[in-house]
Amino acid sequence: MHGPATTDAPFHHIADLAAFPDELRGAVVAIGNFDGVHRGHQAVLDVARDHAARLDVPAIAMTFEPHPRTLFKPDAPVFRLTPPDVKAEVMEALGLDGVVVVPFTRDFAGRSADEFIGDVLIGTLGMRHAVTGHDFHFGKGRQGSPAFLKAAGADVADGSLRVRFGVTVVDGFADEGDHLVSSSRIRAALEAGDVALANGLLGYHWFVRATVRHGDKRGRLLGFPTANMALGADCRLRHGIYAVTLRHDGVLHRGVASYGRRPTFDDGAPLLEVFVFDFSGDLYGAEVEVALHGYIRPEAKFESVEALVEQMGRDSDEARAILASARTLSALDLAIGLVG
Repeated sequence: MHGPATTDAPFHHIADLAAFPDELRGAVVAIGNFDGVHRGHQAVLDVARDHAARLDVPAIAMTFEPHPRTLFKPDAPVFRLTPPDVKAEVMEALGLDGVVVVPFTRDFAGRSADEFIGDVLIGTLGMRHAVTGHDFHFGKGRQGSPAFLKAAGADVADGSLRVRFGVTVVDGFADEGDHLVSSSRIRAALEAGDVALANGLLGYHWFVRATVRHGDKRGRLLGFPTANMALGADCRLRHGIYAVTLRHDGVLHRGVASYGRRPTFDDGAPLLEVFVFDFSGDLYGAEVEVALHGYIRPEAKFESVEALVEQMGRDSDEARAILASARTLSALDLAIGLVG
């Protein structure tokens, strides 16, 4: 797999098809949900970027929000590995020229496959070449498939073939154990606290972006002041203690984090609480990124505050040890820059 490309051109994060910029028309377009932008997705995006380089046109991704399963089953939303802003950051690090996020509404879902191709891919994007995974489907009733897209890209006129746009279909990507890399495997790994597996399938350290909020200041009283963040309601990360890095204003810090309900105290709504090592600044109201490097232990209820404080000290020591041996997983991991 190729490493991220470098470019001086600005990255375009487009959330409105009506605002699609003219300079991206005629691009090579990688199409899919790309939740996680894992190693399998990266294989698709690499192919798109390579095609674009040969054609000397931009390379962009098209993705959809919300996840289709969340639209149709709102009471059981999909655990999103990469919300739109995080997904865009990863795609920019991969060297793409932009990402267009299509609002996935019931009206949009009701469009036929032909309408999607004609109105969106050709009419709005002026697409030169499409790259998809082997299991990509689109249009009402999932009538569109890679074969359907290939057929639509070719017109037959006077007995001859006239190509409107090309199509490349990328096979599934298998890991070192010959198992298919998928977003569902990564979700399951994070739900089990298997950070090493999740990061290995992603090819970079999984991270979240959130705003630090005011808490009850209990950590400060215990000698472990924390930066508290609420993650998405769909987050199903295993409750427990993690070795993490936190980035604020471009500076990377090491720390230990708890994700859970604080059973020793209030057993409240889940929060991510990060104790940043050797840090005395004020993070309230700041948007930060937190990457997971290792799982330490499950969340537990302690019989006394003293017992909790002793365990927090041991957790901090273990997190420091994990982070001391942390290594970048790929050129993409290095470009994202949450290891150090």
